[in-house]
Amino acid sequence: MEIQHNQQEAWSETESEGSRRGNRVGFSGPISGPLSGPILSHKRTGSKNMSARFKDDDGEMVEITLDVRDDTVSVQNIRGGDSETALLASRLEMRPSSFSARLRQVSQEFKRMTSFSAFDKVDRTKSGAARALKGLKFMTKSAGTEGWVQVEKRFDELAVDGKLPKTRFSQCIGMNESKDFAGELFDALARRRGIRSASISKDELREFWEQITDQSFDSRLQTFFDMVDKDADGRITEEEVKEIIALSASANKLSKIQERVEEYAALIMEELDPSNLGYIELYNLETLLLQAPAQSTHINTDSRVLSQMLSQKLVPTKEHNPIKRLCQALTYFIQDNWKRIWVLVLWLSICAALFTWKFMQYKNRAVFDVMGYCVTTAKGGAETLKFNMALILFPVCRNTITWLRSRTKLGMVVPFDDNINFHKVVAFGIAIGVGLHVISHLTCDFPRLLHATDAEYVPMKPFFGDDRPNNYWWFVKGTEGWTGVVMVVLMAIAFVLATPWFRRNRLNLPKPLKKLTGFNAFWYSHHLFIIVYVLLIIHGYFLYLSKKWYKKTTWMYLAVPMILYGGERLIRAFRSGYKSVRIQKVAVYPGNVLALQVSKPQGFKYTSGQYIFVNCSDISPFEWHPFSITSAPGDDYISVHIRTLGDWTSQLKAIFAKACQPSTDDQSGLLRADMLPGSSKPPRMPRLRIDGPYGAPAQDYKNYEVLLLVGLGIGATPLISILKDVLNNIKNQQDLEEGEVESGIKNSKKKSPFATKRAYFYWVTREQGSFEWFKGVMNEVAENDKEGVIELHNYCTSVYEEGDARSALITMLQSLQHAKSGVDVVSETRVKTHFARPNWRNVFKHAALKHPDKRVGVFYCGAHGLVGELKKFSLDFSRKTSTKFDFHKENF
Repeated sequence: MEIQHNQQEAWSETESEGSRRGNRVGFSGPISGPLSGPILSHKRTGSKNMSARFKDDDGEMVEITLDVRDDTVSVQNIRGGDSETALLASRLEMRPSSFSARLRQVSQEFKRMTSFSAFDKVDRTKSGAARALKGLKFMTKSAGTEGWVQVEKRFDELAVDGKLPKTRFSQCIGMNESKDFAGELFDALARRRGIRSASISKDELREFWEQITDQSFDSRLQTFFDMVDKDADGRITEEEVKEIIALSASANKLSKIQERVEEYAALIMEELDPSNLGYIELYNLETLLLQAPAQSTHINTDSRVLSQMLSQKLVPTKEHNPIKRLCQALTYFIQDNWKRIWVLVLWLSICAALFTWKFMQYKNRAVFDVMGYCVTTAKGGAETLKFNMALILFPVCRNTITWLRSRTKLGMVVPFDDNINFHKVVAFGIAIGVGLHVISHLTCDFPRLLHATDAEYVPMKPFFGDDRPNNYWWFVKGTEGWTGVVMVVLMAIAFVLATPWFRRNRLNLPKPLKKLTGFNAFWYSHHLFIIVYVLLIIHGYFLYLSKKWYKKTTWMYLAVPMILYGGERLIRAFRSGYKSVRIQKVAVYPGNVLALQVSKPQGFKYTSGQYIFVNCSDISPFEWHPFSITSAPGDDYISVHIRTLGDWTSQLKAIFAKACQPSTDDQSGLLRADMLPGSSKPPRMPRLRIDGPYGAPAQDYKNYEVLLLVGLGIGATPLISILKDVLNNIKNQQDLEEGEVESGIKNSKKKSPFATKRAYFYWVTREQGSFEWFKGVMNEVAENDKEGVIELHNYCTSVYEEGDARSALITMLQSLQHAKSGVDVVSETRVKTHFARPNWRNVFKHAALKHPDKRVGVFYCGAHGLVGELKKFSLDFSRKTSTKFDFHKENF
């Protein structure tokens, strides 16, 4: 937002009706100026009506008016702007110390009210009115914003005999995902108009549409009340409250709230019906809505930062000169990718040099007179092929890479996080080398040899014998031929099954072929490389055109990489042999997530963010699958959370389901087994082996004072380990300081302080049940993080965004429950849940303004779809602000 700089035009002093009654002074000015500092802290008898005007990105004027009293600052009005403006403005409010205090004030207000003139009961010119006016919308971005023209068009398509049936009402108004809610809305609108039919005409639909799109808060509140008040008597009973809670919970896919409808209905009646009348009226509902605090971002910061967030969009300005814009884009690209660039340039240079060297070597040999440039191209491709077949093993030497990134400084110049991507790039180089070598032989130099004259063939006798080959079969049946053909076939199989379409079962294939795809097919086909390397050595030894051993260089290329990789596999086999672990706890949570807690082998050390490989011999003695560690290094156990998506994980869950008993009411998880000492008859558990730990991008979190952790679904697993490690270090530091205070002796040899001073954790998940996965961690952080080092933000995307009528009651219920017990109704933890998806630009903006001149480590783990957006914001804010964001990703 661009602050208006014309002070004379922006500032004005007026005397309002309120100022004549209570010493009110109204003026307007830049919100980042007087509002950010002295005004908020200024205390004086009476109040000030203060207004700030500024321009948004579209050049439209936005005005925010605050009412400043002795002990409160409240938003009186907002003109223009978007939902972000309203939200940030609401955070400038200063209110009584706790929400419980506000609820007591509300209850006292209820006792004072006696009549039903609802809209006169609550002073909606103060405090929550600004948010309420943007709330309770039936038509939001996710439902029917096209306008009446589109609705009328759909009516013509869906109408039956000129009437729109109730069953098609949701589709007609664009509320397809909430058919039950739309049905209740239809009934409420029909009751108000005395319509008893289950279908409506176009004119009646037009009336319905005008009411549900009415911008008046009074109208929207009345519509919502009518939905609850099914007998239209102006009163809402507890039974009707139960029905609307169940309806809202169903629309937002909140199954746990549906299970506790009676409890939550009693809570609402307790708060809104203090006189035990057995019903609540419209003004009660309105008061609860206006008193409910904003809950979308929970930004806890000072007024200076908030005013900056209001006044700055922090969007990079666009360069209009195309040449400068291109140079700027190129500069940014090099700055962001210089590690990858120099590695790829080095690799391409080596491949080009080897190809050229071998090309020139054969150009000066006698075979060139017969086979021409065909043989030089084939041999040049073969040389790059040998090099890449050796190089492709290095990126998968996990122990070596983990050691290099953890024990050396090479990570500053080598992008170890891209090892798998580089493995794929080298595989592409192998494919090119194979193509050049095979195509040149089969389509060019072999035919030229077959059609050569006797005189031309004479120089070829030392290589192919006295008798000239007479057909292709002569080449194929030889050792050089059949080994080459088999290698090409095996490499093609491995390459095809490694592509995402086959590895992730994205193709709709018939059932017999479906079994030949998936992760297992990828895993087993990739191990055909053992045969390929054996055949490659044989193929490289029996060469047509090189008979001296020192010119047969294939084994020279492969010797060191194969010894290194072979040693890695031996270490893994040896290590996993004695790292057979004892299972301590098993639980299966909603969302098909299997949680395993196992004993920590002696000497097993790891860093949060790393991962291990797990093997279950009951499924397969050969398959090893990687999973992020969710326990902290200081824990005396190792835990992993495994989502059952593929064939192997589904079998693992089935095996444990047989061994475990169903959970009791006081335990979380659909099935559970606690291997506690002294248990009378512990069940027989499958045998698990682990291998690791191995390095991952998330382990670099220790390099940053400020962390921005973003997890999508099950991708939160490595980040949970980081949170637990940060929390453990907070506890250790507190215990150390308490010990020093008690003893009165300062320990000069204490450990250096933990680097992380602030951590923001954003977890976005689709299902309410997902919060069960890390419920204990969330509560532990909330209870023990006294200094507020860790800031937790849970997002449930199945719930409609704030302001949508479908989530309005859930928002009210959430506020009541959290104020009463400190527990969130969605996550059932002490961490309050946000609805819909985060506004990532606001997240980065908050971090940038809160931590100027700092380097923030952004760690993301989850589906690939969010990588581009987070990386873009990291780069944009690094260039726009003094805060630098280093982006690290780990997606599956």
